[in-house]
Amino acid sequence: MTRLTHSDARDPFFDNAKFLLIVLVALGHFWEQIIGGAPALRAVHTVVYAFHMPAFALLCGYFSQRFSTGPAQMRRMTETVVIPYLIFETLYSATYSAERGYPFAITPTEPTYLCWFLIALFLWRLSTPLWQAIRHPVAVAVLISLTAGITTMSYDLALPRVLMFLPWFVLGLRLHARHFTLLRTAAARPVAVAVLFLAGAGAYLLAPGPDDHWLSMDVSYHELGVGWQEYLLLRVGIFALSAVLVAAFFACVPRRRTSFTALGAATMYPYLLHGLLVRAAEAAGLYPSLQALGLTGQVLLSVVVVVLVVVLSSAPVRRLFRPLVEPRLPFLFTPRSSTQVTDAVRQK
Repeated sequence: MTRLTHSDARDPFFDNAKFLLIVLVALGHFWEQIIGGAPALRAVHTVVYAFHMPAFALLCGYFSQRFSTGPAQMRRMTETVVIPYLIFETLYSATYSAERGYPFAITPTEPTYLCWFLIALFLWRLSTPLWQAIRHPVAVAVLISLTAGITTMSYDLALPRVLMFLPWFVLGLRLHARHFTLLRTAAARPVAVAVLFLAGAGAYLLAPGPDDHWLSMDVSYHELGVGWQEYLLLRVGIFALSAVLVAAFFACVPRRRTSFTALGAATMYPYLLHGLLVRAAEAAGLYPSLQALGLTGQVLLSVVVVVLVVVLSSAPVRRLFRPLVEPRLPFLFTPRSSTQVTDAVRQK
């Protein structure tokens, strides 16, 4: 079985997976605003956070297998990752300043809110040739991830998250199409549904725990209030649990073309834009009213968020925001840096 080719990138299975993942990302960010006092919603939120970023990182690795840091690929990554990061880092900094009264400051080395993933994607992809050259890359990446959690480091360049989620990207680099085929069977789906249901039940019993930082991977064991031995043991357990849930998620993804398949090719737009709406709704004071409605408010918010992701993925919105999300800056590059390359950034 060969690895990813350009034609594989339009497999509806992967576009379906990317769209569903971006819906879960958006839901998670909105749910965080009303999660207090809602153990069932918190349980769903916990399960989603246990697998959605690992699955995203895995897909980014899978679609980065042909990345070689050549001039054309570096140009494409600059236009679709680096420049959008600088643009949205500025926008989110301004949003936080206006909404919460923080002093406005542009600090590109300290990513704001969801911009951390762009930094991570940039650094992961730059490291791709290294992981393709060394032996046992997944094991080495796991070792780096665990070590990052028992060391003291700042949040510059989102390094805690970059290093702790690294194994999922490296695992994606090593996967073949046949590995996903194992999950794309009728027999796998009911098992996957049962696994997700059991995970939700377990998360409900643990509510209001565990601490969200265990799954967001942004702090060390010191901040989590455990010893390093306990931390390492729990992190290994989280790796195993996340692997099972990632597999369960992919087993549930539709294999054929659906009404939302085409939207899966444009997930960077809802990813970067929805956070601004999260903050706008907070500034407007909408969340206390929704929280007061209980289950009705949770369902209403969830439906609105799904519709919102569809709208943000639509062609009119993409045309409007393309200068921010996918800017074209030919004056920065030499003529030989052709843009005719296969790129994984749009798979995010």
